[in-house]
Amino acid sequence: MALRSDQWFAHKSDETRLQHRAAMRAGGHVPESFAGKPIIGIFNSWNDFNSCNFPHKELVEYVKRGVYMAGGYPMELHTITTPSDFMKPSDLPYRNLMAMDIEEQIRALPIDGVVLLGECDKTVPAQLMGAASCDLPTLQLAAGHRASTTFKGKKVNYGTDLWKYSEERTAGKISEEDWSELEKCMTCSRGGCPVMGTASTMKSVSEMLGVMLPGTSSIPAGHSWRQEAAEATGKRIVEMVNSNLTISKLLTQEAFDNAIRLLAALGGSTNAVIHLTAIAGRLGLQIELDRFAELSKDVPLLVNLQPSGVGSMDDFFEAGGIQAVIGQILPLLDGNCLTALGRTLTEVYGDGVPIYKTDVISELEQPIAEKSGIAVLKGNLAPNGAILKVSASKAELHKHCGPAIVFEDYEAMLDQLDDLDFPVEENSVLLLRYCGPKAIGMPEWGEIPIPKRLMQQGVRDMVRISDARMSGTSYGTVILHTSPEAAAGGPIGLVRNGDMIEVDVEKGMLTLHVEESILEERRKEPLRAGTHGARGYMRLTADHILQADQGCDFDFLRPDSKKEAVFIPPIVGRG
Repeated sequence: MALRSDQWFAHKSDETRLQHRAAMRAGGHVPESFAGKPIIGIFNSWNDFNSCNFPHKELVEYVKRGVYMAGGYPMELHTITTPSDFMKPSDLPYRNLMAMDIEEQIRALPIDGVVLLGECDKTVPAQLMGAASCDLPTLQLAAGHRASTTFKGKKVNYGTDLWKYSEERTAGKISEEDWSELEKCMTCSRGGCPVMGTASTMKSVSEMLGVMLPGTSSIPAGHSWRQEAAEATGKRIVEMVNSNLTISKLLTQEAFDNAIRLLAALGGSTNAVIHLTAIAGRLGLQIELDRFAELSKDVPLLVNLQPSGVGSMDDFFEAGGIQAVIGQILPLLDGNCLTALGRTLTEVYGDGVPIYKTDVISELEQPIAEKSGIAVLKGNLAPNGAILKVSASKAELHKHCGPAIVFEDYEAMLDQLDDLDFPVEENSVLLLRYCGPKAIGMPEWGEIPIPKRLMQQGVRDMVRISDARMSGTSYGTVILHTSPEAAAGGPIGLVRNGDMIEVDVEKGMLTLHVEESILEERRKEPLRAGTHGARGYMRLTADHILQADQGCDFDFLRPDSKKEAVFIPPIVGRG
């Protein structure tokens, strides 16, 4: 079998062949060990800032072992990573940089198959975007979720419970001593967030898309099955190279439709809307925003996990995990799509997987909730759309009309909301703008805090609108990704304090009740300048990032159609 790596190590030019083989020897890789074998590039994304991905420091060795056992030769590569807890102002732009890092290394190096080691919010989609642009056989391995822990005898989960306790602190119900104790208790192990946030959502989506081995996406980080999954991943990727099962054969339009339906059943993260759109876009596949609403409308919520429910990822794993969910919704899916095993969804999940905790994973006929998925809202406030996570929002606010309170500065907004004299009522619509992809990289500022005075009165949810994102672990009646954003001239930039805004989730409407003639006058006012850096990568981001409804990828990395998608080109000349 001809291998891509033969272009380096079995080249017809004696000089080129010697150069590359000698360079491998310098790193301790003798040709007798790798010649004629599939070379597997293992892209590792851990670093000391990224506790979510830290388990891959160990897991990579199990992947290597699996590669060796199957007759391949592993080569470990390190990439940038995107620790969401630390990256300011937002980790989203660095998703694209990480994707470019992976894509360019795959293109430039003698690699026959790819293993992607990811976990946290942006690493998993970044890896899929980069690999999709190259179309080699590809598998992904998650680090696994961290364990739940306890605070004052109660189970707490990093992410969702952090926001809940923050609200209680604002309401004056948590002392400084308890707050300090919570810091020590909130997260005590490594791995991704232990709720159905963005990390857990994207791992589940990766398995549905066929890029992660069946049954591996929901294994905890501390479980020995995680090492077994790593070894199995190493074995399987060699088989995929030998059978030429490339990633484009897995990431089909039908597979993305399946992923959208799974997103609804999970009550998964709103960030998945951006990521799925971006991954598909790398293959020249279009996912219109309305597709999320269309494919979700008949899919109920089957998973009772935070933030849409009460359970944790440990509960999910013990209940049967992602396999049980896919088995339940299989009648709603295209069962002919391929899994990472090269067999169809129907063949792998068709016999059904037992549900061991029906209070965590429900049967399709008796769901946790009838309504789930992503609602898409459009109107004169969001011509290209905005989204709402139905399962994590308050149904009573799905039809609402109230006066806008507008914020343009995040830090100043926080100070105002903490002011007990701030003029706000429960029916007010809080609106934050100039925090979209072009303005500042689209940070997770969309879950605007409830004003302190209202919090102390017992209010826990309000209608909130922004051109930002929110954490996948967050909740509330939070309308996000308003497109076009204010910095791109979107109508969200025209709203003034007191303007009436109407939300109708059932009809998919988001309406600003202001006369068009008045809006036309407001359009003559200059746009506020974005706060992206004036140089380097952030300058590139400001100049080339697409809007939220297009996945926030770079315009120059997205082909216009599947026919125009650019994969690995032929290699010529010396290296």
